[in-house]
Amino acid sequence: MSRSLAAALLLAALPMGCGSGESGTIETADAPPGRTDLPEPWFEESALSHGIEFTYDSGADGDYHMPEIMGGGAALFDMDSDGDLDLYLTQGGPLLAPEEREPNRLFENTGGGRFRDVTAGSGAGDRGYGNGVACGDVDGDGDIDLYITNTGRNTLLLNEGAGHFRDATAEAGVGDTGWGTSAAFLDYDADGDLDLFVTNYLRWSVDSELPCLNALSHPDYCSPKNYRAPARDVLFENLGDGHFRDVSEPSGIASSPGNGLGVGCADFDGDGRVDIFVANDGMPDHLWINGGDGTFENRAFAWGCATDANGLNKAGMGVALGDLDGDLDVDLMVCNLDGESDSMFLNQGGFFQDHTVRGGVAATSKHFTRFGMGWVDFDNDGEFDLFQADGRVEEARGSTEGDPYAEENLLFRGLGAGRFEEVLPRGGVFPPLVATSRAAAFGDVNEDGAVDVVVVNRDAPVHLLLNRRGTRNRWIELRVLGADGSDALGATLTARVGARTLRRDVRAAYSYQASNDPRVHIGLGSGGTGLDQVTVRFPDGHKERFGPLSAGKVHVLRRGEGAPVEAE
Repeated sequence: MSRSLAAALLLAALPMGCGSGESGTIETADAPPGRTDLPEPWFEESALSHGIEFTYDSGADGDYHMPEIMGGGAALFDMDSDGDLDLYLTQGGPLLAPEEREPNRLFENTGGGRFRDVTAGSGAGDRGYGNGVACGDVDGDGDIDLYITNTGRNTLLLNEGAGHFRDATAEAGVGDTGWGTSAAFLDYDADGDLDLFVTNYLRWSVDSELPCLNALSHPDYCSPKNYRAPARDVLFENLGDGHFRDVSEPSGIASSPGNGLGVGCADFDGDGRVDIFVANDGMPDHLWINGGDGTFENRAFAWGCATDANGLNKAGMGVALGDLDGDLDVDLMVCNLDGESDSMFLNQGGFFQDHTVRGGVAATSKHFTRFGMGWVDFDNDGEFDLFQADGRVEEARGSTEGDPYAEENLLFRGLGAGRFEEVLPRGGVFPPLVATSRAAAFGDVNEDGAVDVVVVNRDAPVHLLLNRRGTRNRWIELRVLGADGSDALGATLTARVGARTLRRDVRAAYSYQASNDPRVHIGLGSGGTGLDQVTVRFPDGHKERFGPLSAGKVHVLRRGEGAPVEAE
């Protein structure tokens, strides 16, 4: 998040901005008097009515400690292997008083998108200063495990089944003690188990905090540029015996520190190996191309995605990935600070083309500060839509009450060919919800075939946005599993729908500090009957073919149960 220069108590202080606001409240915009022609909302906010009572506590105490403006995180994952999505939410609390922090929270989906808090006795209630969360089956037992990034030591929670988790951080050797933000499980060495990438933000401590002023000459949060302390990201290799090895140095990942916030993994260059993209705040973004020999090379400048088309560093936060233009490779998008447009990059095979202006999102989104986001087909018409969770990092001019960092979220409808138009009412909800939003996690929580959104808000209740639009069209979901029953993260699907061929990936890590439903969701429009054929390429290169597959249900594609595809 690069920010405009402001007066500071120290040299060249650039504030981010978060204010005290009114804890636990969300502002809403009232309907204009006499309006009867408002568009029908796409979402309905339903957190409390569906059993989710949670407020992320930033711990803000008036001293403007930088981590207070950045949290929290969310994960939608199938904790108990019953086929629906459960919810994990990280918690902050007082930075200087760890003993006073509330635990992270685990909510079981009891069916139909109704939740109950099962934190007590689950072992999942980590009490670090929580930021993000990643999900994956690291021990190959078929249960999804959790990795929590904290300001301080991170935590690995192994899922032992029956709703119970065990802290295995020390024995696994993954307790990085930096300021962790987003994280991702991936099989970078194609050996069949999940490795771990951790994005770090700053080399920061309470003692190194700086006093800063914002453009209004008010005390505020600093820009990361003030600290001049970019942090190295961390890559852990899974050794397959319950232990991990830090390979950040030999892999090359440690060679380029940054102010990392968002991460996304995909095979960008089409060589069959998973690569890593990192969104950096106010610094060039990183594109780590996998060399296949345990090493990575940062090729972001060569590919044209380190900066925008004008060569400017932006405030990289959240990351969206997918085949936006239908040419069977992975495109990407990075969201940024108010005053900066997003960066939408189309993969042209060896380089990215900046598509932001032609994509139709620049003029609207640049007036907001965007964090969590995703390309998701919310209306099931066969095109990716775009949701962005917004919240300022610098006190708003003219704010006199409430939360001076709160903003409406944004929703854009996909028009095809990588183009979007904004959906009104703003954010897809009426009345619009105004909060300081951070993580956004995506998944169909009530199993109606329409993708929903969980949004974490700073010092305000969490949102559960139930999708009311997608049920008008047909859909299909694919859960791709390895031979051990774990989600095959990093697998690539090529699906044939009539004359159209689609490319989708099995992916949980994208957005900001979030883990999302790894099931592949495909909208089929009003008349779609299903998929004629699906070819799955697993992370180690093995291919199988499935189908035909009918619409309106979740299909499980397990390795070994499809028809083998001969290597080309």
